[in-house]
Amino acid sequence: MTMHLVRGMSSINSKKRKQKRKPGWEKVQAAHDAWLMKRGVHPSQLKDKEKSGGNKIPTYKIDRAIPTSDTVGAIQGKTKTNVYSGDYITGLATLHKSNTVPVGRGDDPKQYAQMRRN
Repeated sequence: MTMHLVRGMSSINSKKRKQKRKPGWEKVQAAHDAWLMKRGVHPSQLKDKEKSGGNKIPTYKIDRAIPTSDTVGAIQGKTKTNVYSGDYITGLATLHKSNTVPVGRGDDPKQYAQMRRN
């Protein structure tokens, strides 16, 4: 068996190493700190600031001259199903692949049965 790493890790050694600094790094660091101080985002300045949770959510409440409906109406009952009340269609026939076709008064139902076998 081998030892597996957690996804995203390239080695099992997680010890933080000390940075090797080049000569003159203090001058560059001081310039960077001055730049941060000028913009008001230096860590020493941010310690005293109150943390913000981001943008505030606006209120969408509006006083309207015309009142709007915010109530739910009564629940309607079940709709009536449509029922054929004519006298032309005498039945239903099934054709190829469960295709249902109405059979009229003058049609011969045997024709539909033979169509299905062809």
